[in-house]
Amino acid sequence: MGSPDFAVPSLVGLVDDGYQITLAVTQPDRPAGRGQRMRRPAVAVVADELGIPVYQPTTLRTPGSRGPIEAERPDVIVVAAFGLLLPLPILDLPRRGCVNVHASLLPRHRGAAPIQACILSGDPETGITIMAMDAGMDTGGIISQRSFPLTSNDSAMELEPRLAALGRDLLRETLPAWLDGSMNPTPQDDALATYAPKIKRTDAEIDWTRSAEECDRAVRAFRGWPNAFTSMDGKHLIVLETRVVPDPPQCAAPGVVVVQRGAPWSPAVGTGSGLLQLVRVQPEGRRTMSAADLINGLPGVAGMRLGEHANEAS
Repeated sequence: MGSPDFAVPSLVGLVDDGYQITLAVTQPDRPAGRGQRMRRPAVAVVADELGIPVYQPTTLRTPGSRGPIEAERPDVIVVAAFGLLLPLPILDLPRRGCVNVHASLLPRHRGAAPIQACILSGDPETGITIMAMDAGMDTGGIISQRSFPLTSNDSAMELEPRLAALGRDLLRETLPAWLDGSMNPTPQDDALATYAPKIKRTDAEIDWTRSAEECDRAVRAFRGWPNAFTSMDGKHLIVLETRVVPDPPQCAAPGVVVVQRGAPWSPAVGTGSGLLQLVRVQPEGRRTMSAADLINGLPGVAGMRLGEHANEAS
């Protein structure tokens, strides 16, 4: 059970290891992109290629919706970024239960957006948890974990495939011992739990009153989707890459553009604490470009305040 690209390596790894995958359960096709054409989830596409039957329910809350899964009488259900909570009849169905490939070091960052949350929080590390699922939101016992350090340059776009590959590898190492009963889950410490709710487009609007470090984390966390944004002169501006200016030579009010010819950090924007260099941006209706190129084409940009009348839907 899984839907996006993150889940594909786990599915392929199970097939490569010779497990009999009798059903791939994934989200329904949905409109996507500017043309709003119907798009199949990544797991459905790969399952089709592998000859695995695909089931795409809109809910699992009704007995009828669960019928195709119950008919398989699975030994285990592997879940990776499926997108729907599993009801008790599904959790209790497999002989060895349901195991989840979760992209954080539980109990930290339970929920729908753990990859973005670890960046936004400034965590020193992240990783994968293989978890025995229960009725809660990522509250089940930990079967295995593996971590790696984060750097100040990591973005969600770069972390997702790395975590997906780690999830595949850890699942392949863990599943045999789980199936033969030689590995037992360890309960999570709920007192250490944090939550990573589903991201909305409006979450990606840059709040220039936060520190330069926090604004930079937001840019990296939302790179790829929904992309951090602000406004310049009343027009939508996507901010794709930034850098915190070390030991800034001057200060500026939050959102105010600072331009200093010849300075390696120019252009930059004032924040609640420090300066944030703009590196790569995409103005409304235009291509991606360096921030320096954008600034060179705008007279009087020094002192302009970003973030006024931002429109995330542009």
